[in-house]
Amino acid sequence: MRFIYFFIITCIFFCLKVSAQKNTDSQAIRQAMDEQVKAWNNGDLVKFMDGYWQSDSLQFIGSKGIVYGWKSTLERYQKSYPDAAARGTLRFEILKVDIVSKDAAFVIGKFFLTRPQVGDASGHFTLLWRKVNGKWKIVVDHTS
Repeated sequence: MRFIYFFIITCIFFCLKVSAQKNTDSQAIRQAMDEQVKAWNNGDLVKFMDGYWQSDSLQFIGSKGIVYGWKSTLERYQKSYPDAAARGTLRFEILKVDIVSKDAAFVIGKFFLTRPQVGDASGHFTLLWRKVNGKWKIVVDHTS
């Protein structure tokens, strides 16, 4: 009988610990995305890219196809959003953060660009996040 109590208590403790870690990870991802919004709205695309994995294996999938690599993704942003009028003001609406393992998460959301001079833009995104060197980074971004 003691074994059963020990087993139940261990299971409860483990479930609470996993749940707490998922909440911590979810908050870290949300914080990283908040930092991206601040950087974008300050016109700092390099700082915005801090949320991305700085690797040639990064994948960005948009309406014009796939871009591979951190540098190429930054260049795509710089070309597509060359000035404050084109960048506008960014806002994210996170619909779901799903921590799928201790080092992987899937995020679904919407983006909104308020751009009075050139017209507003909005769409959806799906992001695959990985914990790289202890920090959450976007490794795949599909935005449409």
